[in-house]
Amino acid sequence: MIDNGSLPSAGNNLDPWYSAYAKRTAGLAASEVRALFAVASRPEVVSLAGGMPYVSALPEDLVIGAMDRVMHEQGPVALQYGSGQGVPRLREQITEVMALEGISASADDVIVTTGSQHALELFAKLFLDPGDLVLAEGPSYVTALVIFKSYQAEVDHVPMDEHGLIPEALREHIASARAVGRRIKFLYTIPTFHNPAGVTLSWERRLEILEICRENGILVLEDNPYGLLYFDRKPPAAMRSIDEEGVVYLGTFSKTLAPGFRVGWALAPHAIREKLILANEAAVLSPSSFTQLVISQYLSEADWRGQIDTFRGVYRERKEAMIDALEEHLPELSWTNPNGGFYVWLTLPQNLDSKAMLPRAVTELVAYTPGTAFYANGDGAQNIRLSFCYPTPESIRVGVRRLATVINGELDLLDTFAGTGELRSIRPDAARTGTSTFPPTDLR
Repeated sequence: MIDNGSLPSAGNNLDPWYSAYAKRTAGLAASEVRALFAVASRPEVVSLAGGMPYVSALPEDLVIGAMDRVMHEQGPVALQYGSGQGVPRLREQITEVMALEGISASADDVIVTTGSQHALELFAKLFLDPGDLVLAEGPSYVTALVIFKSYQAEVDHVPMDEHGLIPEALREHIASARAVGRRIKFLYTIPTFHNPAGVTLSWERRLEILEICRENGILVLEDNPYGLLYFDRKPPAAMRSIDEEGVVYLGTFSKTLAPGFRVGWALAPHAIREKLILANEAAVLSPSSFTQLVISQYLSEADWRGQIDTFRGVYRERKEAMIDALEEHLPELSWTNPNGGFYVWLTLPQNLDSKAMLPRAVTELVAYTPGTAFYANGDGAQNIRLSFCYPTPESIRVGVRRLATVINGELDLLDTFAGTGELRSIRPDAARTGTSTFPPTDLR
């Protein structure tokens, strides 16, 4: 029984141990994406929110066969502790996967982690001190922002456009931070089929951004979950293919196989690799031997390249369904039209707030992720991330139709209470531009 008299005086009715937590836990908060999962899982709700891969496109027999083979041939090894760096054979196979994106690497420089999210957390743990500054696209991956905040770092969002991160803006943000004595630790970027924006950094900009970072002594953290999931044309080679010493690369099998395996990796320069291994061992002792061996068996036996091509077709069909539905039901708005990945970034009319609008959307049985989730500074209220990876094309069309009902209802309310009659003509040319129009200044 707890002696209430001994509880910390700064506790509260909900958590008597509140005052005992480390200060850095103030940065731990439920992300808006994760909070949506409970609602979005209701069968009557069309979820355009979470980025869940369509794992049903993966033939069960491929995975079951790999599992059976591992247990029959390597059972004692699969169920035992393993190396903190990962299974050697799988690390070799990972270099073959990365070669598809132009990366030439040694298996010795690969560290297997419990999903690439874990690699991101380990990297942040190694590099971030309280008060440090991280440069990242605006918008940026929601859980990366949560991780950086949990280590008491701040994020400075650098603007993007339809070609990705803007190099000149990066120069300006570096100069501004240095002018006031801020310590920039690294640039975090998702250059290919960006989450949440869906855009891809052009080859010319990749070269320029890497040069800017080299000039300023800034490490680049390249997060690349979606690079192999292109539709019509292959994207530019990974940034890590250009610079081996200045880029730490994060990859995962969650999008090209299945997230339930929780296997990702980091490719890092030698010194950083050694520290990542130590951090990995401190956190989990060793990544799961069983899941690593199953994936290794799958890569050895299955036509995994053909399976990735199958996923491309599935996601291409869903993306086209979403774009067609947006053109039909919300032609006055603008959005990105990605050539791969999972996401479309929608820009609302002025005066609409995506976060405030979400409860009404849920009552209309459609869920999305508000743009505010992807900014550390509260921006993004005029944006919505729409995910097309999981719902069927028909469900996507239903979801977009419901979303249009919500948006038009909000505009009607604003028209009624504002009495201006002007809100519906904010973008008179948008219907002609459709998906080809990118938000006019940046991605906010």
